[in-house]
Amino acid sequence: MFGFLKKSPGQQPTPAGSLIVDSVTPMAPAPWRQRLKAGLARTRAQFGGRLRTLFSRGKVDEELLEDLEALLLSSDVGLDATEHLLYHLKMRAKRDGLDTPEAIQRALSEIFYELLQPLEEVLDLAAHRPFIIMLAGVNGAGKTTSIGKLAKHFQAQGLSVLLAAGDTFRAAAREQLQTWGERNNVTVISQQSGDPAAVIFDAIAAAKARGIDIVLADTAGRLPTQLHLMDEIAKVRRVIQKADPSGPHETLLVLDATFGQNALQQVMAFDKAIQVSGLVLTKLDGSAKGGVVAAIARQCPKPVRFIGVGEGIDDLRPFNARDFVDALFE
Repeated sequence: MFGFLKKSPGQQPTPAGSLIVDSVTPMAPAPWRQRLKAGLARTRAQFGGRLRTLFSRGKVDEELLEDLEALLLSSDVGLDATEHLLYHLKMRAKRDGLDTPEAIQRALSEIFYELLQPLEEVLDLAAHRPFIIMLAGVNGAGKTTSIGKLAKHFQAQGLSVLLAAGDTFRAAAREQLQTWGERNNVTVISQQSGDPAAVIFDAIAAAKARGIDIVLADTAGRLPTQLHLMDEIAKVRRVIQKADPSGPHETLLVLDATFGQNALQQVMAFDKAIQVSGLVLTKLDGSAKGGVVAAIARQCPKPVRFIGVGEGIDDLRPFNARDFVDALFE
């Protein structure tokens, strides 16, 4: 970047036509763990801050367990996961004689990690080519934005990507996907109107002809209560199977973390319609409801493939249970 032309006291005038260039070192993005911790600041402020107050008593008694239950439920951990965490904390306190705030918090964070760790599952992209990923979710969950970020993520791994604009109902969705395609230099297969399944069918055919590694297929946002639309998205899945009998190889449900317990209901409803195989959890930076991951782990466990903690193109990363728990408790 060029600096302003400037002259310090005693400096000779700058010859005409020359430039003085200031040395500017570009700022590197913050490490992912740091960004994750910042993204979970609201959840940690409510959850971690109040935990420290509770654990300052230095003993696990009935009063602490009752207060902890209220805190976990208010953080959208859910009743099932809350009972699981409290039971194991009580058993560990009895077994290990936990008698300091640090020991109690360390024990709870480890139990939390043990609950979430099974959701950490690497997505194997090498099994199929093209690897077809179908994405679904309610309107406003961040589905189309997540597709753009996923395209960048896969490209960084040296993989070629093609986008299918299967949300043919909203012109804005197609335009947004086209913008992401241009930004990432990725082809987008789209139509101004027509059958969403047909668009995705054509995209898969194009990917096979061009030797593309990954197909990211967008679908129209819908509420789980809109049964006719849920039937329609099930049709999209069937058409993908006609284009490639082994597909879709991954069916990702994009969830807005600010929805709290409603996100759990979405997992169950979409799973029934399209056999969800993984989750993308977005907008963790705008919510104090990160505990919903624990509810999902207990009641409808699905691999959390990616989490998003910001608006930047690099703010969507594979889920790491240890990093997630550390960001909540540190």
